[in-house]
Amino acid sequence: MKRRSEEITGRKNSERWVERTAARTMLRAVRFTDEDFDKPIIALAVPYTNGTPCNDHVRVLGDIVQQAIEDAGGKAIVFGTPVVSDGISMGTEAMKYSLVSREVIADSIELMTEGYRVDAVITLSGCDKTIPAALMPIARNNLIGLTVYGGSILPGEYHGKALNIVSAFEAIGAHCAGKIDAQELRAIECHACPGAGSCAGMYTANTMASAIEALGMSLPGAASNIAVDEDNEISLEKRDDCTRAAQAVVALLQSGLKARDIMTRKAFENALTVAWALGGSTNAVLHLLALAHEAEVELTLADIEQVTANVPLLGNFKPFGQYVMNDLHKIGGLPMVMRTLLDAGYLHGDCLTVTGRTIAENLSDAPKRPEDQDVFYSPDEPYAPAKQHIRVLRGNLAPEGCVMKLSGKEMTKFVGPARVFDREEDALQTILDGNIIAGDVVVIRYEGPKGGPGMREMLAPSSALMGAGLGKRVALVTDGRFSGGTHGIMIGHVAPEAQTGGVLAVVEEGDESEIDLDRGELNLKLGESEISNRLSKWQAPEARYERGVLAKYAKLVSSASRGAVTS
Repeated sequence: MKRRSEEITGRKNSERWVERTAARTMLRAVRFTDEDFDKPIIALAVPYTNGTPCNDHVRVLGDIVQQAIEDAGGKAIVFGTPVVSDGISMGTEAMKYSLVSREVIADSIELMTEGYRVDAVITLSGCDKTIPAALMPIARNNLIGLTVYGGSILPGEYHGKALNIVSAFEAIGAHCAGKIDAQELRAIECHACPGAGSCAGMYTANTMASAIEALGMSLPGAASNIAVDEDNEISLEKRDDCTRAAQAVVALLQSGLKARDIMTRKAFENALTVAWALGGSTNAVLHLLALAHEAEVELTLADIEQVTANVPLLGNFKPFGQYVMNDLHKIGGLPMVMRTLLDAGYLHGDCLTVTGRTIAENLSDAPKRPEDQDVFYSPDEPYAPAKQHIRVLRGNLAPEGCVMKLSGKEMTKFVGPARVFDREEDALQTILDGNIIAGDVVVIRYEGPKGGPGMREMLAPSSALMGAGLGKRVALVTDGRFSGGTHGIMIGHVAPEAQTGGVLAVVEEGDESEIDLDRGELNLKLGESEISNRLSKWQAPEARYERGVLAKYAKLVSSASRGAVTS
């Protein structure tokens, strides 16, 4: 693909310059000079909004990167993208727009990079969907570029206890169960998020930032560098990330190293390994499948299961553990994590990165794992052994696959009667009313990519179960997905989804359902003939949206087993 520099910069063909006179005329009006026309044009995607702490500081980061691009000899064209906050939309119809925004953001960046025929691109990110979306168009069009994570929020604090956004969701469940009063609920609400930055635990944002650094498409250390300091000013480390990013993209232009030179199959294996070792979000499955699709790298759920089968759980992070990203930052951050995994033989050290060097070369001077801490465990003595974090299951309820987050829990089987709900709100209300009991299997269907549409996260009902003390005694099964803050006995991404005629559509109240981890299966304990008979009588519900973004998405989106992509 010919870029702008090949079409304009340095051309002696007078006809070409005549053709571009109008473009140069318009650019002069926005402060381009004659000298700027000889510089590489670098797109800068800035997903800013003051509607969420995750991206509240991203406009300032954009200013820093823009200046750094100019200092490095480039010229920036700056633009924004949509941002949908998971935390704010959670548990409402608005959450249906969250995963959809991943595709819209990616398409928006493609529109700008292709519409302006830029030479390279730097994309910023903060909230969950902006992170994979910031890389998808770079992979899709094999651009020269990289992405910069805005960084994690500092933890909140109340009565000596560290808080984060999930503390607030679980406090709602605890309040409804009579475990805390309204005054304590409000205090948790007011103290959980002290400033700018993405959710502090090993939730989706920090998981994907770490995976992308391991993939080689962001700079070493950027995933674990904190967003702001205690005065809510951009941290020195994050300022340095911005400067390094501009210098790196200019160096990439000089070398000609493109996204797909870096985003190889082995690089995706590195990303999966780091996500699993840290105890990351199940959304990593969805987003890494989508990124592999964009990069035209063959990656399936079966591949993910195989790649991660021997990866131990080493991170002791929230939501299941004790710590947050700032605690990892203090002991060496992601470079320390990756060096530990590389030294133990879990990573491919020969994979290239946006530094122009290999993973092994980047990590040659990374800090070693400190011994006197329990934030990140040794592979020799892990927090939990392999196959005790995210599992890929199949069975008659999920012949295309589904994902389960164990997070170190020792469990082999769960059997119980199905409690069936066709939307998240109904399940949540039943839990809050105290009508779900130990041993139940809560089934929430028609929340998949097409059925929702938009594949909402089930953080509200899962947090309500945790808050009510049922997290280890009730299972939740859905064709929707889960927040990275979810923990408990949770199975999501069930495929095929109910809307497309998956078996989940014909589960009836009281049907016995079984999670069998020895066999890696999720089954409805009915005979094939009974299931076939029910499916023959089933009719798909009418589409919930007939026009607009959600209607378009429902028509285009693929199965969760393929990353819920639209291209």
